[in-house]
Amino acid sequence: MKMSLDCVSCFVRQSLDAARLVTNDHADQERIVREVLRWLSEQGLEHSPPVLAQLVHRRLRQISQVGDPYLEVKARHNAMALELLPELRAQIAAAPDPLALATRLAIAGNVIDMGMKSMIAEDDVRESIRHALEEPFVGEWEDYRSAAASAKSILYLADNAGEIAFDRLLIEQLGADRVTVAVRGTPVLNDATRADAEAVGLHKITTVIDNGSDAPATLLHDCRPELQERFAAADMIIAKGQGNFESLSHRGHDVFFLFKVKCPVIAAHVDLPMGTQILRQYRI
Repeated sequence: MKMSLDCVSCFVRQSLDAARLVTNDHADQERIVREVLRWLSEQGLEHSPPVLAQLVHRRLRQISQVGDPYLEVKARHNAMALELLPELRAQIAAAPDPLALATRLAIAGNVIDMGMKSMIAEDDVRESIRHALEEPFVGEWEDYRSAAASAKSILYLADNAGEIAFDRLLIEQLGADRVTVAVRGTPVLNDATRADAEAVGLHKITTVIDNGSDAPATLLHDCRPELQERFAAADMIIAKGQGNFESLSHRGHDVFFLFKVKCPVIAAHVDLPMGTQILRQYRI
């Protein structure tokens, strides 16, 4: 996807959020935001949103001298999601179509996105779960079900911490022995890293790799060779979140995207209302 002017306001808010996470000193917060704004004003709009987000958050880490501003937030989100898993797992076990429910819940977890919202509370997550259970989602469900039934290898591109616990529910239904989960290689926003995958126990049931990149998306050219090789060889690819959609939907790859529409730029791109749950396949 191409950059939009509407993306700029998101980057400014993210800069302020990150500044508030690393210091309580208002003067330091102002210094961080001013330096990011100065730097951002010199950047062109030719970048895609994930590429510019990668550069913005690299700059934020340099200015703040904090390697992971969202570390404590991610730990809280992981813990919050883990507390919900027993009741959600029980619902899946009792469901007439466990794969469909697990997929809906994985999409519900996509609400845990600090790229789009400054604060995520348990009430936000529970409301997203309610929405996931009651509202239809848009997409190629039968193709997804068929691909899931026949695939020998599935590459699962994760998105955010906390959300990754909901992904575990879906991975259990897909068959964890044939799934490889890819997380970010370096902390960026509240995106899931290997530490977050381990915090929710994914490493105990399936293969977890990091993609070697610090982009809040999957920029294949920026990922390490193992990710690129698994991407090329996978029978089925599932990509969570708007960032992965922004970076991969135009590339011509055969990918199933699972996400909630949380941004007017994305809503306009997919021609669907805000809040829509999407299961969308882009074919080669």
